[in-house]
Amino acid sequence: MDALELLVGRESATKLASPGPDQEALEKMFQSALRAPDHGRLRPWRFVVVRGGARERLGELFADHLQRAQPQLGAEALQRERLRAFRAPLIVVVAAQCNPEVKIPVIEQTLSAGAAAHAMMLAAFALGFNAMWKTGGPAYDQTVKQALGFAATDAIVGFLYLGTETAPPASPARGEWRDLVRYWGEPP
Repeated sequence: MDALELLVGRESATKLASPGPDQEALEKMFQSALRAPDHGRLRPWRFVVVRGGARERLGELFADHLQRAQPQLGAEALQRERLRAFRAPLIVVVAAQCNPEVKIPVIEQTLSAGAAAHAMMLAAFALGFNAMWKTGGPAYDQTVKQALGFAATDAIVGFLYLGTETAPPASPARGEWRDLVRYWGEPP
């Protein structure tokens, strides 16, 4: 697959299953992430790999967050939240270790981590896997961040669910690129 085919052909997964990326594939994905734009060469990207039994602990973190955020919810809703950690055989939590003391704005450090996450998704697709990028309340929760080993100033940019696509990807709800582009200073 050439690079342009990869870029225009990748779609987010709708359902993932085993096998997930093995260690060699995961390392290639991390190598790809390190090629993300990085103003100031800060290397703000941080990654936490969640697989195997650790997904159960992540599911408990998700359920704990939901219970604190919406205490009126019942056991069924909490169980659904626990099961989110089992959407794929492998999850990579991608975060920006932000340093507000440097001249590079925190938003640029965060965007760099987002670019690293996207590079990982492209690499996964190139390697024959697929991915979903999810955030939700747990990504912004201080308790979840702390449990995953991140500081309060760090930003979780996404939970990348990685595995083998078991359903056709959803049709993109994007329009034409032309609907999103305008040329400044030129007549319409």
